[in-house]
Amino acid sequence: MSNDPVANALSLMLNAEQRSKRNCIITTTSKVLKKVLDIMNKQSYIGSFTETQTARGTKLSVELLGAINKCGAIKPRFAVKNNEFEKFEKKYLPAKDFGFIIVSTPQGIMTHTEAKQKMIGGRLLAYFY
Repeated sequence: MSNDPVANALSLMLNAEQRSKRNCIITTTSKVLKKVLDIMNKQSYIGSFTETQTARGTKLSVELLGAINKCGAIKPRFAVKNNEFEKFEKKYLPAKDFGFIIVSTPQGIMTHTEAKQKMIGGRLLAYFY
């Protein structure tokens, strides 16, 4: 069992997506994971997700739209300044202006494009395209 709910959830979603599933159930949850899923929902990579309480804990049911080509957690969580995003875009994304990197900033969790517009840095969490 891994200690990173974000990495577990993204790999579970990618595996379900590659097998043409319409939904997946994530058993390990966290606040950061919910925010990452919310950002993916706003960018139309996944559908809605619902949270259910069970005897064993909280589960998330995520609706998949078939839009994810690749997604994953970034380990280690690199610290990045507002003018260094391009280096990591080249490393994790296939093309310029295609896909998103999720960044944890002092103003909250957001995409790298929002962080560049606000001219703030942070720590890299995940990517998807």
